[in-house]
Amino acid sequence: MGLQPLEFSDCYLDSPWFRERVRAHEAELEKTNKFIKELLKDGKNLIAATKNLSAAQRKFAHSLRDFKFEFIGDAETDDERYIDASLHEFSNFLKNLEEQREILALSVTETLIKPLERFRKEQLGAVKEEKKKFDKETEKNYSLLEKHLNLSAKKKELQLQEADNQVEQNRKHFYELSLEYVCKLQEIQERKKFECVEPVLSFFQGLFTFYHQGYELAKDFNHYKMALQINIQNTRNRFEGTRSEVEELMNKIRRNPQEHKRANHFTMEGYLYVQEKRPAPFGSSWVKHYCMYRKETKKFSMIPFEHRSGGKVGDEELFVLTYCTKRNTDTIDRRFCFDLEASDRPGVPVTMQAFSEEDRKLWMEALDGKEAVSITRKIFFYSAQLDKIGFTIIKKCISAVETRGINDQGLYRVVGVSSKVQRLLSLLMDSKTCNEVDLENSVDWEVKTITSAMKQYLRSLPEPLMTYELHGEFIVPAKSGSPESRVNAVHFLVHKLPEKNKEMLEILVKHLANVSKHAKRNLMTVANLGVVFGPTLMRPQEETVAAIMDLKFQNIVVEILIENHEKIFKTLPDATFPEPISMSVSPPNAPPRQSRRQGQRIKRPLAVYNLCLELDDADSHSSPREDTPTGSMDSLSSQSPTPAFSSSPPGLLDGNHLIMDSGDLAGWTAHLPAQSRPSMVSWMNIPSANPAATNAAVPTFFFPNPATGTDRAVESVAHRKARAVYPCEAEHSSELSFQIGAIFEDVQFSREPGWLEGTLNGKRGLIPQNYVQFL
Repeated sequence: MGLQPLEFSDCYLDSPWFRERVRAHEAELEKTNKFIKELLKDGKNLIAATKNLSAAQRKFAHSLRDFKFEFIGDAETDDERYIDASLHEFSNFLKNLEEQREILALSVTETLIKPLERFRKEQLGAVKEEKKKFDKETEKNYSLLEKHLNLSAKKKELQLQEADNQVEQNRKHFYELSLEYVCKLQEIQERKKFECVEPVLSFFQGLFTFYHQGYELAKDFNHYKMALQINIQNTRNRFEGTRSEVEELMNKIRRNPQEHKRANHFTMEGYLYVQEKRPAPFGSSWVKHYCMYRKETKKFSMIPFEHRSGGKVGDEELFVLTYCTKRNTDTIDRRFCFDLEASDRPGVPVTMQAFSEEDRKLWMEALDGKEAVSITRKIFFYSAQLDKIGFTIIKKCISAVETRGINDQGLYRVVGVSSKVQRLLSLLMDSKTCNEVDLENSVDWEVKTITSAMKQYLRSLPEPLMTYELHGEFIVPAKSGSPESRVNAVHFLVHKLPEKNKEMLEILVKHLANVSKHAKRNLMTVANLGVVFGPTLMRPQEETVAAIMDLKFQNIVVEILIENHEKIFKTLPDATFPEPISMSVSPPNAPPRQSRRQGQRIKRPLAVYNLCLELDDADSHSSPREDTPTGSMDSLSSQSPTPAFSSSPPGLLDGNHLIMDSGDLAGWTAHLPAQSRPSMVSWMNIPSANPAATNAAVPTFFFPNPATGTDRAVESVAHRKARAVYPCEAEHSSELSFQIGAIFEDVQFSREPGWLEGTLNGKRGLIPQNYVQFL
C-alpha cells in the first residue's frame, strides 16, 4: 500500500494518525534523498570510468595508427597495402567512437548529475527546512498550551484574556505552518516522479544515442571490414603457397649449398681469417673478414666483421690480385691457408685462412690458385615441350575436367596420388599411347589425377609458359598501379610472348575463367586459381627467397589474365605502350596539396603514366561496392580491392615523383641492372640507341632512381610550361590561386617538397605539384 494522502483538515486535529502519516511521508523523502545521493555518486564514478576508458581507447588507437608493417621484397601487393593501412583505419574508427563517448560523458553531467543535484538541493533541501520549522512550531505550540493550561483561575481577568489571545495566535500560526508543510510534502512526493526520472531518461537517451552512433560507425565500417576480410584471405592463400616454396628451397640448399649459390657479379665471396702481423714480440693475430672477389677485374675487397660485436670493426680494403698460392702446414701452424699478393704491394703476401679444405679449394679455384677444383653443376633436362603432343595433353585434360569435374570442390587444389600422376603423364607424353588415353569416360583416372598431371606437365616445360625473359616485366605492373594500367601492361606483354606460348596460355586461361565461373560450387575463385597457377605459369630463372617473395605478384598477373582474358587474347594491344588518359576529363575532386609545415607529410595519389602506376591516398575513402559478399575471396587484382582508398585520376604530377621525357630515359636506364635494362627499354617501345628518339613525342613517365631509392631530378623539366588540372585557392601569400586550365610560365622545382614555382599573370608563387600537368 502506498502513502496515505495528508488531509488539510487533519492539520487542525493533529491526531496521532495524522502524525504517523506525516512521518511516513518524511521517511519516504529521506529514502529518496539517499537514493539520489547514491545515484549521483555512481554517476560521477561512471563519468570518471568513461574518461579512463576513453583515454585507454585513444592510447590503443594511437598505437594502431603509429605502427606499420614492413614487407619483404621491393613492393607490396594491393592486399598487403590495404592490410597495412587497415591499422590506420581501425585507429580512425576508434577515434570517431571516442568522440561520441566524450559527448556521452558530457551529457551525463548535463542531463543527469546537475538536474539531480538541483532537485536534491532545491526541493528536498527545502522540505528539510520546512520540517525543522514544523517541529519547532509543534514544540512551541504545545509547550505554550501546557503553560497556558497551568495558569491559575484566580488570575485577573485581563491577564487571562491576554494569555488566551497569545495561545490562539500561536495556534493559528502553527496551523498555517502545518498546512504549508503538508502541502509541501505532498507536492514533493508528486514532483519527484518526473524531476528524478526525467534526468535518468535523458541519460539513457544519450546512452542510446552513443550506441546508435557506434552502430552507424560499425555499419559504415562494415564494407571496409568485408573487403579487408577478402584482402586477408588472399594474403593467407598466397602465404601458404609462398611458405611451401620457401621450405622447399631451404631443403634444396640444405642438401647442396654450392648448387644454389646466388648469381651476382662476384666470382666468390665469404668469410676468411686474415693474418695481421704485429711487431715482435707480439707475433700475429687472425681477424675475420668478409671477402669478395671479381675475376674479370681481379679486384679483391675485404671488410673486417665481428659477429659477436654485431658489426664492422674497420674500413673496407680493396686491392688488385696478382697471384694466389696455397700454404702447406709445414710452413704455417694453421690449416686451410693460402697467400695472396696485391699489385700495389709486391713481395708482401697476405695470408688467409678458409673455414675448411673444401672452402679453400673453392677460393683457390676462383682466385686461379694452385690445385683449383672445378665444380660441376647438375643440369636438368625436361622431356615436356610445346609441341603437338603438348597441346594435345592440355586440350585432353581441360576437356575431361570441364566434362567431369568443373564443380568439384578444391579443383586444382586437391592433389592426386603421385604415382598415378606420373603414370598418366608418361602415357600422355608418349606419342604412341597419347591418343588411346580416354580421360572423359574412363573411371581409371580421377579428376584430381588429371589436374595434377596437367600442372606437372606445365611445370616440366624447359621454360615457363610466360618465359624467363619476360618474367621481370610481368612482375613490374603487378607491384603497383591502377587496375586499368595493370591490365594494359599485361595485355601488351602477353603479345610479346612466342606464338606457341601465347596460344597455349590462351587455351589454359580461357579454361581457368570457366572454372572461376563455377566458384560457388568448386570454391575456386580467381584469387585461388592465381595462387595455384602463379608458380606454374611463371617461374624466375634463379631460385631465391627474393624470387619466392614475388610469388604473390605472379598470382596477381594470373588473376589479371583470367579476369580480362577476352580483352587480352581477343584484341591487339596498342602499337606503343598505352597513352595516359586525356587531360580533358576533369575529376570531381582535387587531390590534397602537400603541406609545407615542417614534420607533416601527406600521401597523395601518383599519376598513372604507362608502367608507372598510381598509389592510393590513405587519407581519403570512397564507398565500396554494395554487392561485395561477406567472406568472398574474389580476385582483387584488377578491380579496386577495398573501399578504404580512393583512386586519383591519372595525368597528374606528384610531389614525390619527377617527370622524365624520352630524352632522359636512356640516362635513367643506365641505373638499371644490366640484365633488365634492354628488356625494360624494349617493353616501353622507346629506342634507347636512336638519337632521333630523344625528340619523339612519347608519353611522360615518373621514374624513381633505383640507385638511391629516391627520385632523380631531371633538368629538362625546369623552365617549362604547365597547365592546371584542378582549381586551387591559395592558403598563403606565397602560393598562387588558379582555375582549371590556367597556364603557368617558367615552372621550376621548389625547395619545398611537393611544390613547384611558377608565374601566372605576372605573379610568381608556389603551385601544388600534383595539381598541374607539364606541357
